[in-house]
Amino acid sequence: QVQLVESGGGLVQPGGSLRLSCAASGSTKSIYVMGWYRQAPGKQRELVATVTTGGITNYADSVKGRFTISRDNAKNTVYLQMNSLKPEETAVYYCNGRPLGRVFPAGDWGQGTQVTVSS
Repeated sequence: QVQLVESGGGLVQPGGSLRLSCAASGSTKSIYVMGWYRQAPGKQRELVATVTTGGITNYADSVKGRFTISRDNAKNTVYLQMNSLKPEETAVYYCNGRPLGRVFPAGDWGQGTQVTVSS
């Protein structure tokens, strides 16, 4: 079992930046992919970005060029730098960790952190 704890959410103005962090504990050696997903009210949970232990990244088209995912394997932590945020990106952001061969929505999930983009 893996425990994931997110931090870094909050209120930011349109065009602003936030950095999310997700720290994993427990059976962390089983984690191959770590990533961020988000869920807005009334919508399905969707991919934001993922990164493998080898550093291979994948981004949703809507965030390419603005968001950067990174991972510190020694600290079992994944980060999401979000720049040029838009109001429509207001959502709960969830961290996910899963083993090799497992796909969304499999794996372990954090409790989520609220990101609100509003003036």
